[in-house]
Amino acid sequence: MITIVDYGLGNLVSVKNMLKKLGVQSVITDNIQEINSAQKLILPGVGSFDNGMKLIKEKGLLDILNQKVLVEKIPVLGICLGMQLLCKGSEEGRETGLGWVNANVIKFKFSDHTLKIPHMGWNYIEVKKENPLINKNDKFRFYFVHSYYVKCNDAEDVIANCNYGIDFNCILNHNNIYGAQFHPEKSLKFGMSLLNNFASI
Repeated sequence: MITIVDYGLGNLVSVKNMLKKLGVQSVITDNIQEINSAQKLILPGVGSFDNGMKLIKEKGLLDILNQKVLVEKIPVLGICLGMQLLCKGSEEGRETGLGWVNANVIKFKFSDHTLKIPHMGWNYIEVKKENPLINKNDKFRFYFVHSYYVKCNDAEDVIANCNYGIDFNCILNHNNIYGAQFHPEKSLKFGMSLLNNFASI
């Protein structure tokens, strides 16, 4: 069973439907008791960094999420904004992030005006090292929609990069904490493979 955290932002039903296709049971919830019994967490997200952190705090979810991830060390996957919330902070706002990963969120800045912001569409990624989430030897492409990107401060946390004007970190892993900047729930067979791997961790 995977618990999809409903803090008010994200493609919750899309993630649940993709897991259902894989035969993986999941529940969407903001209930602290249900999250307390979670075996795995997915933290999705679409929207702004500050709004995401404020909603997590307003719903009273911060303490239980810290308990599950930092103390009990259950696997967690942050998707898109959810990956950015794993970090220390973002140029998008002033709120402190969850701080589970030593990373910061940076705004795309291009002098080349042919590169539109947000970065939107399908892109291949470069897997830097083997990881339970993804196979290093296969070619993967995923669907991205974002104006900010994650920059890991510890190179060992970087699993994969994508190039859009610059190379940026698109998959991270630190202990039990995983992040994907793209939307696996919109990425067809590639996203199904990644979510299936997470379900098997």
